[in-house]
Amino acid sequence: MAEIIALDDVLDATVLIGKILKKKGHTVHSFTEEDDAIAYVKNNKVDLAILDIKLKKMSGVEVLAILKKIDPTIRAIMLTGYPTVETAREAISLGADEYCVKPIDRDELEDKVEKVIQMSKK
Repeated sequence: MAEIIALDDVLDATVLIGKILKKKGHTVHSFTEEDDAIAYVKNNKVDLAILDIKLKKMSGVEVLAILKKIDPTIRAIMLTGYPTVETAREAISLGADEYCVKPIDRDELEDKVEKVIQMSKK
């Protein structure tokens, strides 16, 4: 199964993502601070990053750009409570594979994680 990080400035969101994906057999490391998530990816192999677009110090899109420099093969799903076409385009242009709108729908998250993980195996 996959090694996944979840980064959201709301702890409850990362806990929910962890609960959903651990039931599917994935290992989920939850973070509420951008620096902690980035440091983790520098020192560990991560298959998938699930990033909220609105964070404390920087945007999830900025975090994604840093993670892609550390590991160009990392896959990403962006989360947002404020979906806009511009945000979606920017995230996809920086290498996000999928986009989920909050509140998080369990089935949608499971499906998109499975799809993105399968993409990385090709």
